[in-house]
Amino acid sequence: MKTGQKLVYVAFVAMLIGAFVTAHPIRVLAAEIAASASEINPVKTGEMAPRFTVRTVDDEPFIFDPENLDAPTILITFRGGWCPYCNLHLSELRNVIPELQAKGINVYFLSGDRPELLYASLKMETQNAIDGLGYTILSDAKIEAALALGIAFKVADDSVSRMEDRGTDLGESSMVNFQALPVPAVYMIDTSGKVVYSFVEADYKVRLPAQDLLDAAKALAD
Repeated sequence: MKTGQKLVYVAFVAMLIGAFVTAHPIRVLAAEIAASASEINPVKTGEMAPRFTVRTVDDEPFIFDPENLDAPTILITFRGGWCPYCNLHLSELRNVIPELQAKGINVYFLSGDRPELLYASLKMETQNAIDGLGYTILSDAKIEAALALGIAFKVADDSVSRMEDRGTDLGESSMVNFQALPVPAVYMIDTSGKVVYSFVEADYKVRLPAQDLLDAAKALAD
């Protein structure tokens, strides 16, 4: 190939790559845990969802592969069963999760708890509220999903002390090895692997209301 032809070929390939990136935004995965919840760099609407591995309640690997989804998917992250706000949110969503599933949408809850504690760590009221509703709760105790989604953050030492003073057993969660937690978030992903809706709030007391979740999911089901 002559020099002139090579230059034309290189320019053509660069143009194709540029067009692909524009049409399919690529996420540069977070490599580190953010210093605080307010400093996270989360995956955003319009970006491609990341691939990651979490664990089932039986401690089997569950690979989330956005390039091979057989149905629209919603990811809901929460800190762990020890968190009262997480329990409240899971209980509130009992009114809409069955409806979402009936629309053919997969819903996965990603918890910071270890596999064997995914359900047992929840308050009894929460367990009763979601019993029989087909909640799929997966363990992200190694924070692989939180890192991939860009929502993992380091918990300050004084916050850890306050949690322990209140009787919170942080050994049941991702805190045990990483002293890190995920910012509670909701991601809606279409079958192409693209994030079509996201809700990420650094304030762990603020959660996406059940009706808002249902309304936002209409785009997935259409």
